[in-house]
Amino acid sequence: MASHRQTSGPVFTKKYGAIPTRTTDTGQMQLSLEPQRHIYRVSELNAAVQRLFESNFRNITIAGEISGCRMAASGHYYFALKDAESQLKCVLFKSAARAVRFKPQDGLSVLARGSIEVYEARGEYQLLVESLEPQGAGALQFAFEQLKTKLSGEGLFEQSRKRALPRFPRRIGIVTSPAGAVIRDILHVLERRFPGLHLRIFPVNVQGEGSVEQVCRALQWFSTTPMADAPWAEVVIVARGGGSLEDLWTFNEEAVARAIASCTVPVISAVGHETDFTIADFVADCRAPTPSVAAEIVICTKESLIDSIDGCRNRAIQHIRYRLVRCSRDLHQQGTARAGNLIARAVAKRMQRVDELDYQLRAVNRRMLEGHSRRLARLLERLRSTDLRLRFARDRHREEQLNAQLRTAIQQKLSHHKRRLAMAEAHLRQLSPLTVLQRGYAIVENPGGAVLRSSTGTSPGDPLRIRLHQGELEAVVSKTRVPSPE
Repeated sequence: MASHRQTSGPVFTKKYGAIPTRTTDTGQMQLSLEPQRHIYRVSELNAAVQRLFESNFRNITIAGEISGCRMAASGHYYFALKDAESQLKCVLFKSAARAVRFKPQDGLSVLARGSIEVYEARGEYQLLVESLEPQGAGALQFAFEQLKTKLSGEGLFEQSRKRALPRFPRRIGIVTSPAGAVIRDILHVLERRFPGLHLRIFPVNVQGEGSVEQVCRALQWFSTTPMADAPWAEVVIVARGGGSLEDLWTFNEEAVARAIASCTVPVISAVGHETDFTIADFVADCRAPTPSVAAEIVICTKESLIDSIDGCRNRAIQHIRYRLVRCSRDLHQQGTARAGNLIARAVAKRMQRVDELDYQLRAVNRRMLEGHSRRLARLLERLRSTDLRLRFARDRHREEQLNAQLRTAIQQKLSHHKRRLAMAEAHLRQLSPLTVLQRGYAIVENPGGAVLRSSTGTSPGDPLRIRLHQGELEAVVSKTRVPSPE
């Protein structure tokens, strides 16, 4: 028995990391086996989710209705695929959009093929669309899809209910029109491939009024007409030539589909050309692209069997080569090809971020322009409410009034000053010595220009100037008299 050894510190194991020890009440060491938590960073978690998407959701096809479609300046399309209950964000890059022959738009039902990827900037997953195909072809197509959905829900299209065709049928029933190239092509192919077969043709109209009832009656006849203990026919071919959706509509009726489903022998549907699909093709046990191909499917020959074996061998060789090429490509993608793909994807995601920032910038500019437009509208409204012509008219009228008042005030001021000047002149004339001179008085001045008021201000011999009312006199003092005191 191995001995137990106590440790004084934490025990390290590969699975649990550091396991701290603790001492119980009895003094024994007890280990805690709690695992460590792994804490993810956001980018690390997004990268892990991206790896899950890469391994599980590559090259998938999704049907839905386009919603919120917008085209960025870079040429990328951003939209959502929605149905009645949910929606999925999608991005169609410019390089992939060149291969789309129509313009994505809101309300269009499409089939989108691509891969699910994580857009790390927002932590959202989106469909990276590689190809886009429209859906819908009018009322008949809508009715076709409705009936297809109904019968599929009932299990009439299930592969498990479809019966295998007999390998070497001897009795073959044919439901088609007796006139036309279809029956001739079928008979010619059967005769060439396997002569001597027993054929029965039930003639019907393959379009128009009454065609549905005739086709249903023919299938019922082949299903119930007995031979020994089983129906006479071992396999039934329902055939007609190509045409439009309206021409082929007999084989899109529910009654015909249910008649094919209830037939007791295997049914081959050979309606229209290779690209034409009807409800009868989905319900029948086997679909042939054309009536001639139906005749080839119903019976084989030795040559066809050998060709089939050779074809299987060739397909096996091709499949092996394809697997080798694919393995080589996967190995190469682990190197430079994968690195280039990752770089291109990173650049595309950053371009998507640039598109988002461009939308945000446009939104900010639009809000600023709308704000300025509203402010300009308010100013224009205020300007219209305040008519400048009325203000100018009022200001001109006020100016005219002020000018008139100013002229009146100036005139009154001038008149007042003129009156004052006239009064001052009159008063000055009254006080002027010149006025006194008119009455015969004179003004005597000495040579210095001083007016003499007394005889004592001069001496005999002094020159004098005498100013009269008119003119002046030059005189000399000959004698002076002193005034007598009173």
